Formats: sequence, structure tokens, C-alpha cells
Amino acid sequence: MIRLHDLDFVPFITEDKITSAIDTLAFNLNKDLADQKPLFLVVLNGAFMFASEVIKRFNYDCEVSFIKLSSYEGTKTTNQVKELIGLNEEVEGRTVVIIEDIVDTGTTIEELSILLLDKGCKACKIATLFFKPEAYTKQINIEYIGIEIPNLFIVGYGLDYDGLGRNLTTVYQLKSNRMTNLVLFGPPGAGKGTQAEVLKQKYDLVHISTGDVFRYNIKNQTELGTLAKSYIDKGQLVPDEVTIDMLSTEVDKNPDAKGFIFDGFPRTEAQADSLSKLLESKNSEVSAMVALEVEDEVLVQRLLERGKTSGRPDDADESIIRNRIKVYYDETAILKNYYQKRDRYFGVDGVGEIQEITKRLSEVIDNL
Repeated sequence: MIRLHDLDFVPFITEDKITSAIDTLAFNLNKDLADQKPLFLVVLNGAFMFASEVIKRFNYDCEVSFIKLSSYEGTKTTNQVKELIGLNEEVEGRTVVIIEDIVDTGTTIEELSILLLDKGCKACKIATLFFKPEAYTKQINIEYIGIEIPNLFIVGYGLDYDGLGRNLTTVYQLKSNRMTNLVLFGPPGAGKGTQAEVLKQKYDLVHISTGDVFRYNIKNQTELGTLAKSYIDKGQLVPDEVTIDMLSTEVDKNPDAKGFIFDGFPRTEAQADSLSKLLESKNSEVSAMVALEVEDEVLVQRLLERGKTSGRPDDADESIIRNRIKVYYDETAILKNYYQKRDRYFGVDGVGEIQEITKRLSEVIDNL
């Protein structure tokens, strides 16, 4: 493992595998472009090592030029290309091969391809050492690919993290914090609280209930609690940023946690985005939204039965119970769609004995 700035990276692709991939890619370039005297357009800074190896292996006449563009800040793409050094060579009627270190979203190669075609080049081809098919969003064909990789952040062989790592001949990937982070949902009466406690013990997770966090901060008059109370006293909703700051504090209290169960948050897409950004800042992510699914009539009967001993008036009035269930589904529908789009939604049958339901939940979690 190596450390660059504030992040840890672990070995991912060996130098031998990279060399073999470049050999194959260069062979295909020689076969296709032997008589075309191509212009190799190298995208700096990241492609310099890859370009050097490719050009050394090209056995025919060619020219080489360089262009410097940037679309990265830290470990995230900005999706905006900034041209730093322009193209000065004549490209009209020529075959141009763009040499890239890595293609993920495809924003850079799209911009370059448009620029070159506008200048009248005969053919514009792409050669990249690494390609992330999961991240690619463009329609441009990439003719020459060295190695396909998952959507990971990598350094080495020309790629950097804020300036460091370009000189490494082995490629490293960002070490992930493989926590199990669950967004747990269930309608009133589904047994969510019971299952949260069981899962917390079974998987050694930290259970964060938004309601409990609010009550703790307000009761103890923390800075965030005082701020939240100022909105509540005015009859206003507490802003999302206050809530997420509270959750961030709770996460920070447990730096060695194997994961978290988020209970009562998020409630909106904006909150889900905020939670995602919070976990990304901790080098983690939401593993799944898990929702207990129980038919309405079963829920109503459960709550009415609970109301006989709970002393809660909202458990004793059937009309209130049905409205609570409706509100739950109205809220959850938005988040269900949000996490389904990301293949992170799992509905689990919430009817049966506690142990049976736990077994179903565990099957989902174990397969994440």
C-alpha cells in the first residue's frame, strides 16, 4: 500500500500486464495505419508514459504533437474541459490518433474529436491505455483500448492524484473503506426498530436514528441542536444541511465502524444526494436501501394490537394509522425510485417471525 497526500492506494495492475496491453494495442495500430502517416496527438499530462511506449512501438512514419487539457480536480471529474495548450499542427485531410491515459465519461475525447473534425481531419481515432465502460457516457467509438477497468480512481503510469503518483510503473487503486451502510425503511408497524437492533448486533453496525440524533443535540444544547431548535420554535423545517451536519458528527464519532444503519434519513432526493456526498467524503457509499414490505391490513392490525399496551394515541385510531402508512409510502416512493436507478433498492418481505425476517434481510446484506 502507498499513501499519496491524504489517501491510501493499493496495487491494482502490474507493470507486466500494462506492457502486454500496450504491445497488443501497438500491434493493431501498426496493422491499421501503416501507410497513413498518422499524427499522434498526445493528451498531457497523464498520457506521456503511455504515449512514449506506443510511439516507440510504431514502425512507420508518423508525427507527434501534444495538447494539454484538464477535467479533474482531486479524485472527481469536473465534466468540464479546460484547454490549456492549443493545437498548432495542420490536421486537414489527415488521420489523427488521440492518445489518452484513461477514458471515463468521455468528455475530453468528445471535445477533442469535435475540434479536430471542425479542422477537417480525415479520420479521428482514439487510443487509450485504460477505459471505464461503466462511466462512459458518449457515443464516440474508441478503436484502441489497452485495459478495461471498473469505475475506480487509479494512479500510476502517468495518472496522478493532485500531482503525485505519475512516476509509478504499477497502477494503484484508491483503497476503499468497505463499510456496509444501510438506509433502512419500513412502514409503521413493520418492525423496523426491532430489525435495526438485530442487524446492528449481527453485523456490528452503528445505528443512527435521525430522531434520536435530533433529541440528543437539542437536549444537550449543542451548537447544531440550538440551531435546529431555533427553526423548530419558529414552526419551520430544519434545513437539510443542519441535519447532515448532525449525521456527519455521528459518523465521525465512530471512525472504526464497520458500517452504519441510517434510520429516518434520507426522506427526499436532495437528502439522499447529501448523504451520498457525506459518505463519499469518508471514502464510502450507501450500500443499499432496504425496505420491509408489509400489506396495509397487516400493519393496521399490528398497530391496533400494539395500541392496547403502548399508550400511544396514534396506535389506537385506525384512520390515523392509515394516514401514517399513506405518508410513509408517499415519501418512500421517491427514494425507492432514487435507489432503484442505482441498483441499491431491496424490498424484503416483512411478514413472519422475527427470526424469519432477519434471515431475509441477512441474505440481502450478505450478497451486497
